[in-house]
Amino acid sequence: MPSPLFADRPAQPPVPGAVDALISQTRRLRGDVDAVRRDAVANEDDPQQRWQRALCDLAVHQLDDLGAQLGQLRAGVPVEVPPEAEAGGEAVPDTGFATDPGTAYGRAAPTRTGALLSRVGSAEWNLLTDEVSWTEELYRIFGRTLESGPLSLDEMPTMVFAEDQPLLQGMVTDCLIDGKPIDGEFRIVRTDGRVRTVHMTGEPVLDSDGCTASMWAVVRDVSELRRSQRAVRESRAGLERSRDIERTERRVAVELQEAVLPPWHGSLHFAHEGPAPLDVAAHYLPAASTGLIGGDWYDALALPDGDALLTVGDLTGHGVAATSSMAMLLGALRGMAVAGIRPAALMGHLNQLLETSVQPALGSAMCCRYDPVAQTLTWAQAGHPAPLLFRDGTGRALRRPEGVLLGATTGAAYDEAETRLLPGDLLVLHTDGLTRGGGAAHDDDTGARRLLALGPRLAGARDAQEGVRMVVEEFGEESREDDACVMVVRVGH
Repeated sequence: MPSPLFADRPAQPPVPGAVDALISQTRRLRGDVDAVRRDAVANEDDPQQRWQRALCDLAVHQLDDLGAQLGQLRAGVPVEVPPEAEAGGEAVPDTGFATDPGTAYGRAAPTRTGALLSRVGSAEWNLLTDEVSWTEELYRIFGRTLESGPLSLDEMPTMVFAEDQPLLQGMVTDCLIDGKPIDGEFRIVRTDGRVRTVHMTGEPVLDSDGCTASMWAVVRDVSELRRSQRAVRESRAGLERSRDIERTERRVAVELQEAVLPPWHGSLHFAHEGPAPLDVAAHYLPAASTGLIGGDWYDALALPDGDALLTVGDLTGHGVAATSSMAMLLGALRGMAVAGIRPAALMGHLNQLLETSVQPALGSAMCCRYDPVAQTLTWAQAGHPAPLLFRDGTGRALRRPEGVLLGATTGAAYDEAETRLLPGDLLVLHTDGLTRGGGAAHDDDTGARRLLALGPRLAGARDAQEGVRMVVEEFGEESREDDACVMVVRVGH
């Protein structure tokens, strides 16, 4: 009795090693069949040996098909199982043969135990007596009754697809006149209207004068096999199309993101002389789980009135839709900041813009406006982590003003907060994907504490670019589920 521990366990897919072992066994078996076939060729004057060789040819076809399907399985291509096989019908392959000495030439007759053999029949056409003999299995393949009798060579084309009739006629002519073996496939239309694909192999039988006395053939119904192969080809083509679409989408998303978010590091100079420039650096980290580009952004911009815009944000989703929405939102944000709109009002306009967008989405954002003369940072946020201020090696999160996610509610109002900055202060702005890695142990609070713990190291950073590198070294190798942005800003002396 099977162990109850395994009673409800689902069947596991074959591991690559097991598939490789099956492929090796199939190749060895094919070599053994080839050896038997060579022995049959050496005695092909014996009708029994001719039939044995025909059966070997059939076995080789089966093993070649099996090897091809195992190769597809190893390559990860889905192999579709015919419905007949799943239902346990006659289309289930088998390999059993039994010898019936009473049949013509003492040939092996199909057994009733193997469903494969219900799809393999044989025939002989005697050119001297015009007699035709079919096995019962061949009647089943063609959908004919025993009472209707077998088809002569002249009648065979009447059940063959018009497009395939020249192929059959050519094979028969080559066999009867030139003594060539038959080996080819064609489609037939059964008496019940069903279309089947059959593979026929055979040879002429010569009399004592070397003239063709009869022709015999083995006919195999390969309809399910060919249908499965077509399904595999279509699945492979569909998979390749999906991969092409994914690659194209990723390339477009990357190009769009790179156009909107060029690598940022260097000094941000102000329009008016006097205030020391800001040292700014930023970096984007893609999600490891999807490999797709998301809707995170960062930006630093010197404004016409002498202030500076600092912003980071994150839109839901990945791919072209997310990056195009991000580009639209960031363009609007830049335009409104240049027009002098303050951070709280700017958040309200972005909320309205995202709410009425053709591609609805949610987003978090933080918008900071820095006055270099007064050295004050005025900022607003929409469901976003607060900036981290590092001073003298110690970091803390700034008090967050009220603000809900962009696109979450109609007519949302946003508050502002103001903080005075000192020369040498360092700001870290980031999206929540930075501090939220994979697994339950990597929550936002744990990530924020790790980021604040970088204070002593950040204090020793030569510039903002080195500060970004320190943050990326701490968080960049994690298997994050979402993409992230980080921006480091140092106030000049």
